[in-house]
Amino acid sequence: MHPLFRSATVLLLAFGLVGCGEQTPHFTQAEPGEAFSAGDATVMKFDQNAFSMPSANLSPVRRLDFSVGNSFFRNPWVIAPASTTARDGLGPLINTNACQSCHIKDGRGRPAQDERGNAVSMLVRLSIPAGAEHAEVVRQRGIAPEPTYGGQLQDMAIPGVAPEGKVRLNYGTRTERFADGFEVELRVPHLDITELGYGPMHPHTQFSVRVAPAMIGLGLLEAIPESALLANADPDDRDGNGISGRPNRVFDQSTRETAIGRFGWKAGQPNLNQQNADAFFNDMGLTTSLFTGSSCTERQQDCRAMPHGGDLEVSDNILGLVLFYTRNLGVPARRNVGDPQVLAGKTLFHRASCQSCHVPAFTTGEAAEPEQANQIIRPYSDLLLHDMGEGLADHRPEFEASGSEWRTPPLWGIGMTETVSGHTQFLHDGRARNLLEAILWHGGEAEQAKQSVLGFDSNERSALLAFLESL
Repeated sequence: MHPLFRSATVLLLAFGLVGCGEQTPHFTQAEPGEAFSAGDATVMKFDQNAFSMPSANLSPVRRLDFSVGNSFFRNPWVIAPASTTARDGLGPLINTNACQSCHIKDGRGRPAQDERGNAVSMLVRLSIPAGAEHAEVVRQRGIAPEPTYGGQLQDMAIPGVAPEGKVRLNYGTRTERFADGFEVELRVPHLDITELGYGPMHPHTQFSVRVAPAMIGLGLLEAIPESALLANADPDDRDGNGISGRPNRVFDQSTRETAIGRFGWKAGQPNLNQQNADAFFNDMGLTTSLFTGSSCTERQQDCRAMPHGGDLEVSDNILGLVLFYTRNLGVPARRNVGDPQVLAGKTLFHRASCQSCHVPAFTTGEAAEPEQANQIIRPYSDLLLHDMGEGLADHRPEFEASGSEWRTPPLWGIGMTETVSGHTQFLHDGRARNLLEAILWHGGEAEQAKQSVLGFDSNERSALLAFLESL
């Protein structure tokens, strides 16, 4: 074990009674190996590059493949036809020209605009209420796309093609008040889409703003056995605790069958390869063996007439290298796991029942890559859907996820967000400007947990945040 964490390897739990006769653990020392969030894959990097490191257990030979995959993830794609045939075919409609442009330093995106007014590391998903005529597209895509603009608004385009529109978030405010009188002002986002390039949208268009999530530990999440995920599901809330997580069941493009969703803000993708291929197709207009044809709709004929980079603009070989890279991005070790304030915050995290959704630990099973197999990991997520209430609802269903359900986002690495990404904007649309605001947006199944936190005094709030920032 790394000497930095050798002193924090003993677990001692003392149980005390907390409200209604329930028992909550009181943590006085760190658990064995608790600092190693990704097991043997955990990386010891704590600067701006902390999310960009290969899994610590990746061999030197396999690190070469990691570097090649990184080059395709980081470098821009170009417009076809081009001399760079391995990297051409961009567009015509795009949100970005490189994966790294949204996942800067492999970190978290934010709702901001660049100097040209284009959204940076943020996009808007679109759909319309599904009718019987949409049954097949809903089966495969989980939504009924907006007829003119498709399932995602692209605010950029290659020369000669009009972008679909401009996206901006404006904010109102609301206030939450703690029991001790401390008040927190929350931002309430309002989406503004202007300069539509192809005419008006369907009058009942459903919108969902999404920022890019951090890329760390994805191969490990993919390696959690399905049985372990289902063990935490309680769709009918049979235990009566108000938590009724359930898996999203989605379409697997490779098997052409239904599978459990793991990736995306609503768990709309079953595996990492399909998540990557979907991003190539919808974010950059690049085809793969999973997503062929044109990302332009039938109503965008000028777009469909533009040159392309061949049937598979992203070859299976390149897609495989990007998959290897994204599977093997390591998770940085936790900091200060034995600090008394962090341990007090961990106790409060459990007292508020946050761990009911943000499940601390899993053991991975068989994995596509040996580095991810049989690891004790601590992602602090169950990867299940939970109703988060009206405040966070986007009113846009996706496969079996309702308009108010979201997948529990993993918390590992969250304390490194400012160091890596230069900001602390959280939740699916980046509305929360810090972790405390993110907590106070919780509702629905998490309402009781939020109310518990609203009862915390200043010292308890500081301890809870210290714990979260240690993750």
